[in-house]
Amino acid sequence: MRIKNGVIVTAVSILLGGASLSAHAQSQGVSSNEILIGSIQDLSGPLAGFSKMAAAGMQMRADEINAKGGINGRKLKLIVEDSAYNPTKAVQVAQKLINQDKVFVVAGSIGTVVNNAAMPVQFEKNVMNFAPLTAARDMFEPVNKLKFAILDDYYGSMKEHAPVLFKKVNAKKACILHQDDEFGLEVARGVTDGLKSINIPISETTTYKRGATDFSSQIVKLKAANCDFVGMGTLIRETPGAIGEARKTGFNPTFMGSIGAYTELVPMLGKEAVNGFYAVNSATIPYPDSTNENVRAWASSYKVKYGSDPQLFSLYGYWIIELLSRGMDKAGANLTTESLVKALETMGPQGNNLGVPTVQFTDKNHLGSSYSAISQIQNGRWIEVK
Repeated sequence: MRIKNGVIVTAVSILLGGASLSAHAQSQGVSSNEILIGSIQDLSGPLAGFSKMAAAGMQMRADEINAKGGINGRKLKLIVEDSAYNPTKAVQVAQKLINQDKVFVVAGSIGTVVNNAAMPVQFEKNVMNFAPLTAARDMFEPVNKLKFAILDDYYGSMKEHAPVLFKKVNAKKACILHQDDEFGLEVARGVTDGLKSINIPISETTTYKRGATDFSSQIVKLKAANCDFVGMGTLIRETPGAIGEARKTGFNPTFMGSIGAYTELVPMLGKEAVNGFYAVNSATIPYPDSTNENVRAWASSYKVKYGSDPQLFSLYGYWIIELLSRGMDKAGANLTTESLVKALETMGPQGNNLGVPTVQFTDKNHLGSSYSAISQIQNGRWIEVK
């Protein structure tokens, strides 16, 4: 666990600061019988494996809430738009959600670049960005009434765990492979600063473009640098793609990924090649045969509804709507952005029985959880390691 007191001011943070302070007497997207919730997902690009599961989890919880009468008599309506993990398209769909659909809140949007592109559009109309599916610090720093996050950040978690793992595996030389955008840079910064704390420099850094499928040149560079530890700012397809390429060349360092690489999809895609891969996790994967009976029951209900087993992002989506609904319920019948902000900041610790860390917001901290741990793929399954 860590307490984050530092403040990082980025270009996006500066841009959003002034707009977020404006107050509206009435919030759009709230009627006598309905609350509109928007979400920007990647339904057709490289993160579709995450997004389709997240959207399903969100809809499942919304349906359950609606079946019991909704929130203070209002039903939840979820409107999901596809960004294809493209910031330009993210702006376009954000404008649709905000100006045409007139949603009350945007929740669970996926991707650092997508959220950073969409937030100015949202904040101009006083629309909150709640629990984005990215762990970038921009999602909660500096404190802003319209930014609430629940995932321990890429930078802080990699800074914490990279030196621990480096020493655990008796590594000698470190390198970094990362996506050439703000997500990848945040992971790289965390690895760099974490290893700096134990006097280990980064011997080589190499990057790739979003959506890349060929990692041969990057692996050649890392192998030539004789790295035995590689910090990875990679996501679903790129993680097994890069590790598989390394295995083919006989390059077998310790690979360590971020929260963004902790997914069932990595061993599903990478198979034997990714056994031994480490990543930071901020929640436990809801395997259908979990030792937690509540997870087993929830996974069974999910499969009845959708015909397939849930994945981690299904659980994230479900928890996001549950957490948001608790805040809206506490805000009362007079639901506005301002009353929701106050409710979220004052409702205290919010726990669950599904393996997701407890979340708590305050007026000084809009990162709900700073829990993270290290897991490893062992025989095709993620196991938390000490």
